[in-house]
Amino acid sequence: MHVLVVNFQLDGLPRDQYEQVCNELAPTFAAIPGLVSKHWLANDETGTYGGVYVFESHQAFLDYQASELFASVAGNPAFADISAKDFGILAGPSAVTGVS
Repeated sequence: MHVLVVNFQLDGLPRDQYEQVCNELAPTFAAIPGLVSKHWLANDETGTYGGVYVFESHQAFLDYQASELFASVAGNPAFADISAKDFGILAGPSAVTGVS
């Protein structure tokens, strides 16, 4: 498995409109090959939003990273201070805590 964590601030897009767009785009993300899950993040206190993507493999992550969808998220003018960091998974302790 491989994980991508994306965080950003909204710039000129109210939270309720952002959430509406997220609801509309969820099926698009669900169709990403090799994506196990995407957890949509929101912290209204800090104004930080984003997602945690879990991929079945590092290659699935690389394929997403090379996609137009990834580029559209990274280049969205409504997202400020965007960061995207990927991580491998420690299989042993993750299996103990419920990741198969």
